[in-house]
Amino acid sequence: MPAVLAVLAAGLMVFHRAVPNSVGHLGSLLEAFLPWLGPVVVVLFLVAVLCRSAVALVALMLPVAAWTCLFGGLLEAEHGSYDLVVVQHNVSDENTDAVGTARVLAGAGPDLIALEELVPPASATYARALAPAYPYHAVRGTVGLWSKHPLGGVRQVDIKPRQITESWSRGLRAVVHTPRGDVAVYVAHLPSVRVRASGFASSWRDESAARLGKAVAAEKLKKVLLLGDLNGTVDDRGLAPLTSRMNTAERGFAFSFPAAFPVARIDQVMARSATVGHIRALPPTGSDHLPVAARITGVLR
Repeated sequence: MPAVLAVLAAGLMVFHRAVPNSVGHLGSLLEAFLPWLGPVVVVLFLVAVLCRSAVALVALMLPVAAWTCLFGGLLEAEHGSYDLVVVQHNVSDENTDAVGTARVLAGAGPDLIALEELVPPASATYARALAPAYPYHAVRGTVGLWSKHPLGGVRQVDIKPRQITESWSRGLRAVVHTPRGDVAVYVAHLPSVRVRASGFASSWRDESAARLGKAVAAEKLKKVLLLGDLNGTVDDRGLAPLTSRMNTAERGFAFSFPAAFPVARIDQVMARSATVGHIRALPPTGSDHLPVAARITGVLR
């Protein structure tokens, strides 16, 4: 049995794209937890040792090789120089400690801070708390960007799914004027997903991701950063309109949700014509998400 399960785990890792998304978005659901097939392999290894099964131990080499190929690079140590540090955080509209949250975010020393679920009066509290180190900021709807460098070209980005009829603004675009050139920065909060009896409900998120992908594709500036709560992992095919156009983190897992026991990174930092060299989770705040900080290279060339 361990040998059979090992082959199955290897198959899921290598051929996860073959799992159909037409029924209950099962492919996306699998891809949300794909890295966790690694611990499953560890359990199977222990079972194989206890059972003294040479066949199972040999079979386990398949999922080990597959996992290493897919995720091994994320385990590499951080190294080299960088141009910018950015922080991404869904602060939660139920967070009662905006000042403490701002302190944690600024403590990472970022150049840019992107926030989602900004609601009054907390939004004004973040502005006051971050103002000394981040004098430039912009808010559109419930998303905002704080910067050490001047901002321009700020506008709302319409990523609202068609079936949402109420007021809903979760995307912005701004140009960050760094001393060595301009960078277009997008901040976004895609719709939530749910696991239901009918499957993985992600249609609204997928539609929103497609709209955001078109906006990024139309961006005229060469250098682009995308920071946001995308309610999906970079392996999730539902985010393909974004991941197909941008670079994702080369090192670091930075699981960010849920904060009490993080199992997935749904808070993302992506780049075009630049590299997200390393991403890490920051200490918890009053949110149900953990903040993530990423180091960006190649953006100031």
